[in-house]
Amino acid sequence: MTQQSSTHAAVWTGAAGILFDLDGVLTPTAAVHERAWQELFEGYLAAHPEVRGYSESDYFDHIDGKPRFDGVRDFLSSRGLTLPEGPLDDDPANETVHGLGNRKNRIFSDIVSAGVEPFEGSVRFLQAALERGLKVAVVSSSRNAPAVLAAAGLSRHFPVVVDGVVAAEQGLPGKPSPATYDYAAQLLDLPSEDCVVVEDAVSGVQAGQAGSFHSVIGVDRGAGRQALLDAGATVVVGDLQELIP
Repeated sequence: MTQQSSTHAAVWTGAAGILFDLDGVLTPTAAVHERAWQELFEGYLAAHPEVRGYSESDYFDHIDGKPRFDGVRDFLSSRGLTLPEGPLDDDPANETVHGLGNRKNRIFSDIVSAGVEPFEGSVRFLQAALERGLKVAVVSSSRNAPAVLAAAGLSRHFPVVVDGVVAAEQGLPGKPSPATYDYAAQLLDLPSEDCVVVEDAVSGVQAGQAGSFHSVIGVDRGAGRQALLDAGATVVVGDLQELIP
């Protein structure tokens, strides 16, 4: 074992549970989310030529890792725009915060319906964790987490899924608050201090850093290694397979 792999393995040594973000950590659906957000806001901003258009950096700067409707609000705020909230189940055709959020969800669901292939290295890391007897959970801001897990063939591994629906039902604030991760640890019947957080988004790493967790693993899928370290990651890898001794 190399010194680097030994150091990496230590980041989850002694843990009793691992709390995985979903999109960008277990599945490549972060790219699907990014594509759906781009399609949503490029279409919306086409009617507002006086406003600066959507760019790739907007996803990481204002949206990545946040609950869907917070992403809508924060992006609009970055352009000096505000919209009425609308009802939670607002028609995707309506120009409200919830309408735009539901429109984005429809775009995302259409893309995901074709199937999802999980990251091979993440599946191997998950298997290694299960073989060690660790408890695992998924903690995702997305309201689509169960559907994505099913499409990726991973549902059977995760008896605990804390997603955007659960967070809303329990009144839990989204990332960068650690509340959803703490709740997942509670459902696993583990203290947060015994759980590792695995995240690819800056807001998610901030959530892990803000809590009392064993450690925070950052997976760099585009946010940037230094950005994840600055947000509080204990270690940053390009693939979770790097953490398997």
